[in-house]
Amino acid sequence: MQHRKEITMAAGTLACAIGIGFFMQQSQTVPPERFEGATLMNANAVVLDVEEIVLTSAEFTEKLKAPKTEEAVVLAAAPAIVPPEAIDMPEVQTAPATATPELSRKEETAEQACEITAHARPIAAAMVNLTLDAPCLPDERVTVHHSGVLFNQTTDAEGAFDITMPAMAENATFIMAFTNGDGAVAQTTVDELPDFDRVALQWKGDTGFQLHAREFGADYDSEGHVWAGAARDMSYAVTGQGGYITLLGDADVPDGLLAEVYTIPAVQTENGETVDLSVEAEVAENNCGLEIEAKILQVSSGNDITTRNLTLSVPDCDAAGNFLVLNNLFEDLKVASN
Repeated sequence: MQHRKEITMAAGTLACAIGIGFFMQQSQTVPPERFEGATLMNANAVVLDVEEIVLTSAEFTEKLKAPKTEEAVVLAAAPAIVPPEAIDMPEVQTAPATATPELSRKEETAEQACEITAHARPIAAAMVNLTLDAPCLPDERVTVHHSGVLFNQTTDAEGAFDITMPAMAENATFIMAFTNGDGAVAQTTVDELPDFDRVALQWKGDTGFQLHAREFGADYDSEGHVWAGAARDMSYAVTGQGGYITLLGDADVPDGLLAEVYTIPAVQTENGETVDLSVEAEVAENNCGLEIEAKILQVSSGNDITTRNLTLSVPDCDAAGNFLVLNNLFEDLKVASN
């Protein structure tokens, strides 16, 4: 990415229609506006025209079956209750009484083995340790939902996963849903969330999207340039050094949901420096000539989440190797630098 520092930046006009959405909680309303600064760049400083880049209100969700009960931790289907008089059954010989306890014990053991449970525990930097245990669903795809953030995980051979993810709400609810409709819900309170600002970018499949943060005037590939290739960890935010990016989702899931979340300590002084945020996508064989979609989410100091849906028409394959750079998609983040 060193070439970006050698490119003469040129800005084109980007006509955008903003669609505001919400998921599980009310979002902040953002009025329609025009965005400037969408460019297509390559190593030879050639700036190509980019057209048909719009923000839309298109849905960015995965259709999932509704939970089968209101249980907070375990979701399991309840058997239908049919009155005995409604069933016309021939008379049959009653099984010996001694067989009933043994059968009940087997059924109870099988039910316990298939129980799905989930737990959420707050940790440092307003992060959450999220665990799922589903013994009957090993090596299965599961979709994690949290305040509009969606991504796919895969259970291990024991039907479990253990991940750390950023919270987007103080009263945090996490829904884990399997493709067969089974799943579980976990809840926790994240008291530290107002101390941090977060922005998230999520998409589906191998579309090439990237979230970039350049802190306090940093250039590309410098110490203050934070992206998936230099993601850092939560210790940077805990110690006040700067921000970090969390990668969410299993990249091996075919056409799976993925996300990147940038976290930095919230405003500490009125004269803080600005973090420049951008959404970028490299033009490559897997996305050239296609229309790709993403969703942008932002939460500042624990306030309501702002969401935008992004639809981007990628240039033809003869532009492969160039980068689409979309600026001004996020509200300014101003924090105190050391």
